[in-house]
Order: sequence, then structure tokens, then C-alpha cells
Amino acid sequence: QVHLVESGGGSVQAGGSLRLSCAGSREIWSGRLMGWFRQAPGKEREGVAATAILNDNTDYADSVKGRFTISRDNAANTVYLQMNSLKPEATAMYFCAADVDSYSGPWLWPGRYDYWGQGTQVTVSS
Repeated sequence: QVHLVESGGGSVQAGGSLRLSCAGSREIWSGRLMGWFRQAPGKEREGVAATAILNDNTDYADSVKGRFTISRDNAANTVYLQMNSLKPEATAMYFCAADVDSYSGPWLWPGRYDYWGQGTQVTVSS
């Protein structure tokens, strides 16, 4: 059964760091992209970072460039999001997602992704 499970969320003060993990089933890891998204209350879901599964290409939202790093361990079917220098505006539910069969569309566009995890909450206090 296809699944994605996020972990690693929590509460941290501004300037701190968190590392999110997302474990996926094998079927997902034969796809194309893995992405991290976030959604704050009352706001639309936005793309944070994405990585190709079969090469080292990545993409980041401008708001997180230089502070967040997406990485993956294909042997463990896991994708990570290292978040440094966190700001209060990063407070949101964070989701990982898998694109298994899309061949077009921006990497950070939620509509491109086929499978989603249940989310993990990140809270950054000032």
C-alpha cells in the first residue's frame, strides 16, 4: 500500500533548527520527484523544496533558499528537510509529497504531486 509518513516536527525558537523526515513506500520511490510543502492556517499550501529521485537536482522556494536543505536516502526510501535559521513565519503544517508520473509543471506546484503524507507540525516562536 502506498504511504508517506512524516516525522520530526516540533516547537523551536526563532533561529533554531529542525530536521523533518519522510519515509515512503517502495512504489513511490520509483517515481520522479519528492517535495516538501507547508500550509499555515488560513493560507494556501505552498511548495518549500523538491528533489529529483534519480539525480541531484533540487528546487527551493525563494523564502527558504540558503537556510533549508532537501536530501534523500534512496536505499531507505526517505527524504529529509533540514531547516536552519527558522523564522516565526515558518510556522505551519509540513507535508511531504511524491510525484510518480507527472512530466510537466513546476516542481513546487502542489498539483503536480500524486501522494501526500499526513503532515507534521512545525511551530517557531519569536
